Amino acid sequence: MNEKPIVSIITINYNQSAVTNALLESLNKVKSPSFEVIVVDNASGNEDHKNINTSYPFVKLVLSKTNLGFAGGNNLGYQYASGDYILLLNNDTEVDPEFMLPMVELLQNDAKIGAVSPKIRYFDHPDTIQYAGFSPMNMLTLRMHAWGFKEQDRGQHDTRKRTDFAHGCAMMIPRRVINDVGTMCEDYFLYYEEHDWSKRIRDAGYIIMYQPASLVLHKESISIRKDSSLKTYYLNRNRILFMRRNLKGVSRLVPTLYLICISIPKNLLVFLLSGKKEHLTAYWKAITWHFEHSVLHSSQKKAQN
Repeated sequence: MNEKPIVSIITINYNQSAVTNALLESLNKVKSPSFEVIVVDNASGNEDHKNINTSYPFVKLVLSKTNLGFAGGNNLGYQYASGDYILLLNNDTEVDPEFMLPMVELLQNDAKIGAVSPKIRYFDHPDTIQYAGFSPMNMLTLRMHAWGFKEQDRGQHDTRKRTDFAHGCAMMIPRRVINDVGTMCEDYFLYYEEHDWSKRIRDAGYIIMYQPASLVLHKESISIRKDSSLKTYYLNRNRILFMRRNLKGVSRLVPTLYLICISIPKNLLVFLLSGKKEHLTAYWKAITWHFEHSVLHSSQKKAQN
């Protein structure tokens, strides 16, 4: 065990240099443990990356020639990471100065822990919880819910506990675990990739923990509008992709029947009757993508030391 571990924080910038700079400013107040920050610019337009504050000594700026999505951008950043622990952190967050050490100590003290996420509250409503762990996934709907979601934080979720899924907004993974299970699958591009990764981590025999002693504030929906057709496309495409990659036999048959008989007809009708043509088109493209890609070629990679 490294008594003085280094944490590599990876964050993705896409036309949000001001938001990314606010994160870097909050990270500058973090004193322990030692860390570096890899900012991956995902092919921002208008040379937005030139506005990122690289004056902090802990910042490494990596420029991607194309938009690799969430998984691809983080995987690219990982190639430049030197830390014992890898922390994926959304650029639309700001952190408590003491947020990092409790997660590191938790991982150092138990080799069975494969990933840990902090308590996440809303930046604009800092007394309101967004995430305090995830419930197990409903194997019919392929959805789960965040414990504590939109609850006022009165300390009711201040006990660390196991969870089936880490939160992609902020999740720390030991390098040795990534070497074991590989990096995130890039087939998703956006949404569900951290759920897929969490399941692979659990399938490899590790557990995932929620650490309430660590706090991150999330400026949710800066990157993607809540009513975005892009979100409609990727959430629905990738929910099915998660099923195809991770479920077999009866476990796959049941949610498939639910999708065909209930979920897909219902959603198509709702979008049609509400006049949301962009969402209707996006949803239909999400479904038909799977007919066009009947054979999956996984893009996850085994990490190299």
